Amino acid sequence: MDSNTTQSSETKKYRPNVAAVLLSSVYPRECRFFIAQRCDIKGAWQFPQGGIDEGESPRDALFRELREEIGTDDVEVLSECPHWIQYDFPKTMAKKMYVGFAGQIQKYFLVRLKNDKMINIQTERPEFDKYEFVSQKGLFERVTHFKKEVYKQVLGYFKKEGYL
Repeated sequence: MDSNTTQSSETKKYRPNVAAVLLSSVYPRECRFFIAQRCDIKGAWQFPQGGIDEGESPRDALFRELREEIGTDDVEVLSECPHWIQYDFPKTMAKKMYVGFAGQIQKYFLVRLKNDKMINIQTERPEFDKYEFVSQKGLFERVTHFKKEVYKQVLGYFKKEGYL
């Protein structure tokens, strides 16, 4: 994305964003997903993600966001979802999240941690207060409701490609 916003034909603005489907270091022997609970919204569990800065590539944003959110970017990129996935914020959250944006448009990467012990969510500006490695079933039991459909699409793509 070249600009800080993307607009649909309905003139809604979407914030360009990257997200990491983060697998534990035991992958491929075992498929365990990293999810974390946001500090600002209790009960909201998600994958690491964040905005793409002006002039930054999605891959560079991925590594920066991992450093900022989980304290390490020591990962192996296994795959990249070729298409961008867009979602709207729930009406109750839209005003609280990013002013002027209807939602986010995301580029997803499948990555494997090289060492699970390198995770440190007590970063300079913590975004998460808890994290766990969960099965795919556990992921969908925990993840915040408005991201479930997006996560199903993304995991479906990586499964079709033979990674999950």
